[in-house]
Amino acid sequence: MGSALTTIGLPVALGIIMFGLGLSLTPGDFARVVKQPKAVIIALLCQLILLPAICFGLVLLFQLPPILAVGMMMLAASPGGTTANLYSHLFRGDVALNISLTAVNSVIAVVTLPIITNLAIAYFNPFDDQLGLQWSKALEVFAIVLLPVALGMVVRHLWPKFAKAMDKPVRIASIIILIVVIAGAVASNWDLLIANFGRLAAITIVFCVISLAVGYWAPRVFQVGKRQSIASSFEIGIHNATLAIVIAQSVLGSTELSLPAAVYGVLMFFIAFGFGFLIRERKTTDAAAEPEPEETTSATT
Repeated sequence: MGSALTTIGLPVALGIIMFGLGLSLTPGDFARVVKQPKAVIIALLCQLILLPAICFGLVLLFQLPPILAVGMMMLAASPGGTTANLYSHLFRGDVALNISLTAVNSVIAVVTLPIITNLAIAYFNPFDDQLGLQWSKALEVFAIVLLPVALGMVVRHLWPKFAKAMDKPVRIASIIILIVVIAGAVASNWDLLIANFGRLAAITIVFCVISLAVGYWAPRVFQVGKRQSIASSFEIGIHNATLAIVIAQSVLGSTELSLPAAVYGVLMFFIAFGFGFLIRERKTTDAAAEPEPEETTSATT
């Protein structure tokens, strides 16, 4: 379990991904939250309160073993991944809103993810000799999530041309490194993954579909524009499975804890792609009916 791939490779891969996110962010992406408060507040309430509650209900319904139950709750507490920006772009969502939500979610998750994980560990009690994410380990979450993002934002501020030139290479490098690292981690734990795949496939599929649906229909109920609702759907429906895997394996030292995120991370791409076709913005109808909000130049991802 404690191979270089999991102890070094996974945090490095996530660090590069979060650094790449920082290269695409400006302070304006956080300020935009004030300009679209309704869409942001609804998305955050769904992400931080509604989805963990739904996931808890699913865990009880599917009667998962304690270790996998905590893994699912950790996945539910993870913020939206940067992949959400790509899906939102493909299906004509408000990418600028995606970037703002990812930025805000990443900051809030430093607090909420350890809290939800600890509550799940206290309830399901999967470890006999471990209390969960204590303050020292919560600081590791902070270092893993926010420091690379902050560094990327500093680089963009000081050397904007360099940041723009490095944006695409960093994205490509992060994808390559992530594929190599996860492939190695999966190979080294193949038997364990296969043994639990059938048990986890159903709940991760149901959770992903519900996440995408909640992310889309909750804003629509409150009369948020369709493009913003599409952005919210992918931001809430595409969780940062990599972050959950890194915390499970590198911070808490449990491969089994990372299995729900690993299974979800494979299946969500196909589910989100299919869901995108159902809710995509059609230029000849909805786009004509709803004016497009202004997007800053930072929303080019």
